Amino acid sequence: MSRHLQRREKGVMMIEVLIGILIFSIGILAMLGMQTLAMRASIDSKYRAEAGFLANEIVGVMWGDPANLASYVAPGTCSATSRCNVWLTRVQNTLPGGIAPTITVTNRQVQVVVQWQGPGQGTPSNHTMVAQIYRSTD
Repeated sequence: MSRHLQRREKGVMMIEVLIGILIFSIGILAMLGMQTLAMRASIDSKYRAEAGFLANEIVGVMWGDPANLASYVAPGTCSATSRCNVWLTRVQNTLPGGIAPTITVTNRQVQVVVQWQGPGQGTPSNHTMVAQIYRSTD
């Protein structure tokens, strides 16, 4: 090989190394982005499961006390009953964002809406549960 060709190819290896490092760095950044998305999805599913359990819990309490359904309306009289007050405290301690749940009762149909707002989340998420609660005489 002539000296002229050797001189022209002198920096090619350095460029190949820099391109390799660039491709490797892009791959690492993509993996970090995917990890972040996976963590957000995992945290969101945890809060959704907790909200479902909490809504199911208060509906179970209401099934055990069908004669007093009107006293479970929240926000409002729900905090007047001790069982509902304990439940409200549990909701506030379990889900982030400090959003009070709502319970409405219409003709034995109960609707429980549990809301939360995670860190960095723009709009609140919610879980809605609707149940029919009957007394043995209904």
